[in-house]
Amino acid sequence: MMNKKKWIQMASIYSVIYTAITLLNSVLYLSNGVYEDPSGNWHELDRAIILQIGIAAFELCTNLTVKPLILRYVAAYVPSQLLAFAYVWFSGLREPLAKTAYRDIWINFTCLFLLLCIVNTVVDICRKKRRQKEGEKQ
Repeated sequence: MMNKKKWIQMASIYSVIYTAITLLNSVLYLSNGVYEDPSGNWHELDRAIILQIGIAAFELCTNLTVKPLILRYVAAYVPSQLLAFAYVWFSGLREPLAKTAYRDIWINFTCLFLLLCIVNTVVDICRKKRRQKEGEKQ
């Protein structure tokens, strides 16, 4: 069961990442001379849903009790990436997909997932070292 602090932390992480991705997307469009998102509001909703899939996958991999850590990450990544692909497929029912839609979602989802896993691993290592130092002091 997740407590209130965990829900607030998840919402904060989601909001920060969504804002950063949206700002980066806007800067890239503007730097290429595109002043309006050609995909419009659907693109924003798609980004929000895909990010939610990624955050849920990350929470899953940080809470699974599978050992070793890499196996835990794979156990969370594979079904969540498949879910992201399914979402892209379903979005193709409302409008034609770009030729690179599946490649793009694979690259974007995988990069974000890897980044979150790296951060989680570093935090986990730091916590273990801190606990060891505290244990040695006692």
